[in-house]
Amino acid sequence: MFSARTKNQGVKHVEQVLGSQFSVLAVMKRAYRLRKPDQFQRVRRDGKTWGSPLLTLNAAGSRRRGTRCGFVVGKRVGKAVDRNRARRRVREAVRIVYDRLALGWDLVFIVRSNAAATVEFSQIQSEIEQLLRRAGVWRELPPPVG
Repeated sequence: MFSARTKNQGVKHVEQVLGSQFSVLAVMKRAYRLRKPDQFQRVRRDGKTWGSPLLTLNAAGSRRRGTRCGFVVGKRVGKAVDRNRARRRVREAVRIVYDRLALGWDLVFIVRSNAAATVEFSQIQSEIEQLLRRAGVWRELPPPVG
């Protein structure tokens, strides 16, 4: 009845969702993610909020050395397929720039629009960078020594 996806089918699916330039199946490490409801509630309660048409960012300082990220997509953002696609795209955009995030923060990205599942991936990336800069969490990497 159901068939498991082969690795090649999975790569093709990622290419359809994210674009052909992101054909590597990479996952944001578990230690870098918020997972428990009380972690999300603390960030929403104690943190500050910045918004854009596609996303809202809540950021709160943390005592941990690393930065953790959580992703929320409400039910008004379409059906489950659309919500999951939007969540995967936002998570991937954050994973790509994770090394540019300042340490010691808990971040919650809230998808506000159905468009997050269909807009160009570069637009999601630019909105995430803009929100992180406004929040003061973005850090410029030093130029490579060469």
